[in-house]
Amino acid sequence: MILRSHRVRVLGALLFCVSASCLADSLLLHAARLLDVATGRMVAPGEILVEGQRITAVGSQVALPSGGQRIDLGDVTLLPGLIDAHVHLFLHPGEEDLQTVEESVPQRTLLAAMAARDDLMAGFTAERDMGTEGAGSADTAIREAINKNLIPGPRLRISGNAIDILGGHEDANHFNPEQHVLSNATFANSADEIVAAIRQQHKEGSDFVKMYETGHDTLRDGILYTPYQYTAAQLQVAVNEAARFGSTVAVHAMGEPGTLYAAQAGVASIDHATQLSAQTMQLMKDKHIPAVPTFAVFEYFSQHGLTSEQSQRESALLDYKIKEFKKQIAAGISFAVGSDVGPFPHGTQARELELMVKYGMTPLAVLQADMINGAKLLGWEGQIGELKAGYLADIIAVPGNPLFDIGAVRRVAFVMKDGRIEKNETVQAN
Repeated sequence: MILRSHRVRVLGALLFCVSASCLADSLLLHAARLLDVATGRMVAPGEILVEGQRITAVGSQVALPSGGQRIDLGDVTLLPGLIDAHVHLFLHPGEEDLQTVEESVPQRTLLAAMAARDDLMAGFTAERDMGTEGAGSADTAIREAINKNLIPGPRLRISGNAIDILGGHEDANHFNPEQHVLSNATFANSADEIVAAIRQQHKEGSDFVKMYETGHDTLRDGILYTPYQYTAAQLQVAVNEAARFGSTVAVHAMGEPGTLYAAQAGVASIDHATQLSAQTMQLMKDKHIPAVPTFAVFEYFSQHGLTSEQSQRESALLDYKIKEFKKQIAAGISFAVGSDVGPFPHGTQARELELMVKYGMTPLAVLQADMINGAKLLGWEGQIGELKAGYLADIIAVPGNPLFDIGAVRRVAFVMKDGRIEKNETVQAN
């Protein structure tokens, strides 16, 4: 049951944090159910003992140390925090090219801070920010502010500006060239320039490298055509340079042959992955490269095109993507969950999990893709993504049973990150 008054919810959450999270050395969360994501086993009832930033015990009945606080969250299911492997904190709904030109970087950074808060309140306790779209390394400031508890937000992996070719996917191709409007990405047109861009971004605080590998996309006679931007050899240079300092490369790659080149180079993930050949999928399986489908943004644009013609084009592309996704499931490739949120409102991206179920995956498989595969992709395997002793206390609660109704993840009632209660809209039974 969810409280109806927003004012009461906020006040209750604040008072609850003061009475429990801030004063108790040990915190025991009790709920009707707890999901073991790795096995799919539902534990009923479910209890988690949190001490400091970490989980110390999990089960159907956990002993509470003396002086600890017990919180009964009621008829909810406890889950690991959601993970979004493809977000854009520096974007919001509206014409992307115009907002990146008309809004200053300080303004966009403030909006990004609000976006991070909205995502956390929706239950996303970890995210991978896939490019600031022309705001340079401003995402470093957002990540550090979150890490220092100056602002609320998910734990972040950031890329800074994405890397693109001249005239590529994120260049200002629609503006008067005499105005010299800057690209929304960093230009790198050769292997040497790729290395230089990666080194500059690493200096400015990036955690990984984001590259645009395909675009502009067109559907002709029901087939996707999308020019590649970098050869497999150039992508390999990027992968090698990132690996030199322990990092990875993620690519925007809609279709062939760019998706094949990305798989051959051994990137960390292929994002969007609308068109994958049998050869590409086999390489992805051999190299453990997940696809990140990003259905939510495709659905949004199919419903909110700037013109009816654009909506029709996006709808056709979404239909194509759904058919290809079913082939990818059948081929047995792995997936992570990423929504591409930013062009649509932050805090609403749990829709991505619903769509992956709608188009062929089971609820458990999607939760495993989100939490277990997502933790590995973001470099936090063994730290987040499961409710286990020793893991960081990133915990959410949803009404009902998400194995029966994946839509429950859009109704997150409780959020804990690093052992701190960030949101509590449940009715406590005690």
